[in-house]
Amino acid sequence: MSKRIVLISGGAGFLGSHLCDWFIDHGFKVIAADNLVTGSLRNIAHLRTNKDFKFIKQDVSKPFKISGLVDFVCHFASPASPVDYMKHPIATMLVGSYGTHNLLEIARLKKAVFLMASTSEVYGDPLVHPQKESYWGNVNPNGPRSIYDEAKRYAEAAAFAYRRIYKMDVKVVRIFNTYGPRMQIKDGRVVPNFIDQILNHQPLTVYGNGKQTRSFCYVDDLVDGITKLLLSKISGPVNIGNPKEFTILEFAQLVRKKYDPKAKIVYQPLPQDDPKQRRPDISMARKELGWEPKVNLENGIERTMKWFAQHRTV
Repeated sequence: MSKRIVLISGGAGFLGSHLCDWFIDHGFKVIAADNLVTGSLRNIAHLRTNKDFKFIKQDVSKPFKISGLVDFVCHFASPASPVDYMKHPIATMLVGSYGTHNLLEIARLKKAVFLMASTSEVYGDPLVHPQKESYWGNVNPNGPRSIYDEAKRYAEAAAFAYRRIYKMDVKVVRIFNTYGPRMQIKDGRVVPNFIDQILNHQPLTVYGNGKQTRSFCYVDDLVDGITKLLLSKISGPVNIGNPKEFTILEFAQLVRKKYDPKAKIVYQPLPQDDPKQRRPDISMARKELGWEPKVNLENGIERTMKWFAQHRTV
């Protein structure tokens, strides 16, 4: 029987490249599309000689065609960190709008299953805690973070419109804070920030008073949840993330205690619209997918720290 084929936009990015690995390891053929604005060929270098892997340099915000059969379309193209999406605001909005439409059209024409990466940012600075999929969110529609938040909210709306109109098999995963190997060290998010500062013997930077909370999910757990959703019969949206909640200050103290007890903690002003709390309710993922995270924060940070230490000069 011929291998199933998956098209992954953002396939050279942090999450996209880990998905490429999973699909190759599980007997799929993979077409990875990426314009390399935030992705890197380094992330997929180990796959380039694999006969079941193909890379195309492509801005998915512009129409393009894929020849032959495609069974699954996974839309993971987008800047994801505040540093990146504020550096590329128009591109971020275009990939959430035109990019989503282009990939939905490919999935429609190929009669493929479509899965898109949404985000916990659709909940904005939430007034409900923890966040269930039924919560509509508290998003500033024209604040500095809106370029990403609203792009993802629009993309979700487009995906479900295609589902209603064309009866397509559409799935939406809402991803909460994820970390692991292949993140950009200058990503701007808290995990690579702290790792970069530890490796360079610098103070750990905490924004605000550090009492804002996050829930950190290791990338292997996230990929497991995403692929379970893709191969399931449900559409979602489904929260995939780790429900164990830490304040940013607690996280800084954990990293300092384990890696550099002498490191200082310094405080900077909290960015505008930065969420005060973020924790997923994963009841749906547990019930419908049989999924929950397995890697605790200490082990995940150790694996991530090891990868960054090995690749810091590359």
